[in-house]
Amino acid sequence: MTRIKLSDLAQRLNAPFVGDGSISVSGASEPATAKRDDLALAMDPKFAADLTKGAARVAVLWQGADWQSLGLEGAILVSRGRLAMAGITAGFDAGLSLPAGVHPSAVIDETATIATDVKIGPLVVVGAGAVIGAGSQIAPHVSIGAGVQIGDDAVIHAGVRIGAQAKIGARIHIQAGAVIGSDGFSFVTQDKSAVEETRESLGADVQAKGQSWLRIASIGGVVIGDDVEIGANVTIDQGTIRPTQIGSGSKLDNQVHIGHNVIVGAHCLLCGQVGIAGSTVLGDFCVMGGQAGAADNITIGQGAIIGAGSGVLSNVAKGKAMMGYPAVAMQTHVDMYKSLRRLPRILKTLAKEASQSHKDKT
Repeated sequence: MTRIKLSDLAQRLNAPFVGDGSISVSGASEPATAKRDDLALAMDPKFAADLTKGAARVAVLWQGADWQSLGLEGAILVSRGRLAMAGITAGFDAGLSLPAGVHPSAVIDETATIATDVKIGPLVVVGAGAVIGAGSQIAPHVSIGAGVQIGDDAVIHAGVRIGAQAKIGARIHIQAGAVIGSDGFSFVTQDKSAVEETRESLGADVQAKGQSWLRIASIGGVVIGDDVEIGANVTIDQGTIRPTQIGSGSKLDNQVHIGHNVIVGAHCLLCGQVGIAGSTVLGDFCVMGGQAGAADNITIGQGAIIGAGSGVLSNVAKGKAMMGYPAVAMQTHVDMYKSLRRLPRILKTLAKEASQSHKDKT
């Protein structure tokens, strides 16, 4: 069990502490349920009353808090509570808790290169020529394909599948069930298909005709930068010819899907169930809310913010905030929505006025 002194934790957070810094804690807790050895998290004054319901001796509080009046023996004072959470949770995160070394049931190709301090769990498979960097932890049932390169300090949870030739940077964190390097959804017909004709003509005079689909193989691989986090059941398709790319520092939530040839810039945030179709480019620092989607072959500019549930069907300029389906400027969408809500009342008013006008004429 990890124990951390209040003073040491304050140093990690680069925040001042007051009271007895020698008190050590073994975990973090909400104020009302905190035990004696817990660090209570009450970074907002609205949680102060709950401190008396729990048994914590020390807490993380807002700057300027009167910690002594709250019955505490010590406290860390922070200006940004959510930022402090990052350092606090890192201090108590036990990780995968894998034992040292390689489990006997793991199957490691003799040509693979595994750093001496890598931890590999049961039933892991590592293909020919793969390279796994120092300090990495590989949980049970992970499959790592031939020629894969993984940087130092990777944390890969159970059941992850990494396809051949993927190149992954340092400090990658991949949650359970993610698939990196699956084939892209690429098919073609012998002659021009009705889908192609529809796209070119926007549906004008297109007669649907049946044709079989021929598979286009994906041979481009995947390239992922440093400090990327990939959520559970994320799928990242490899590129057709050039690699699909995820920039350093980007974070992908659960069930995100990245199509073939997509380029995601650095430090992007893609929330749950985001889908990005093939060959689309996201600039650095983009954010896409949950269940937002982007069509293929478009560009979303650096720093753009796409609201939850939005459908982006055309290019988005740098720094724009977009919402709706199809996505428009966020303020425009709000105005459109307000107008739509007013529509029933307007129609009733018009109908009443028309009726009155008819009566007046008769």
